Amino acid sequence: MISGASPGLTLRSRSGVDYHFDPGALCLELLPTGGPGPYRVYEILHTPADLVAWAGRSRLTPTPELTVTADEVTAARHLRDTLFEIARARSHGEPFTARDLAVPNEYAAAAPLIPRITTTGARAWIPGTGTALLSTVARDAIDLLTGPYADRVRTCSATDCQLIYVDTSRPGRRRWCSMEHCGNRNKVRAHRARTPEKEG
Repeated sequence: MISGASPGLTLRSRSGVDYHFDPGALCLELLPTGGPGPYRVYEILHTPADLVAWAGRSRLTPTPELTVTADEVTAARHLRDTLFEIARARSHGEPFTARDLAVPNEYAAAAPLIPRITTTGARAWIPGTGTALLSTVARDAIDLLTGPYADRVRTCSATDCQLIYVDTSRPGRRRWCSMEHCGNRNKVRAHRARTPEKEG
């Protein structure tokens, strides 16, 4: 489900400014919802409605009709935290642990969301569960990590940003989570470094 055509996500910076972030894959869209350790302060998956809302913002098109339980929300956080560790390791060229890899393999074993085509030729989903949603995310992670873009999983180059994305650009030189956020901040810093302060 890697796609450069996704509208991506709208995130909010620490200063309260909204910006566009397209991580390039469904599984990586789950990561900004929180995370392990110090990233728990960013947690937004608390209730079944939160997971349903995330699916509505994700690149799953159209939005699937979901029935989600509290246990499935807990499972979503577990899968997300593990995918964060796997993706972080991949972006730094570090080895995976068998324990971490067992998690997406386990979730992928469940039946995923099932697509169908309507009489109008449009794509739709058969109504599914939170477990089916997580299976779809886990399968996407396996596709990413075993596919042609596996070597392009990267962490944003900004020292104070840990957003992870897959670089699907043709030249493969993407450095920032978002040009309008970290990319722009880097340009401003570089400009200030080149421009001497006026004496006043």
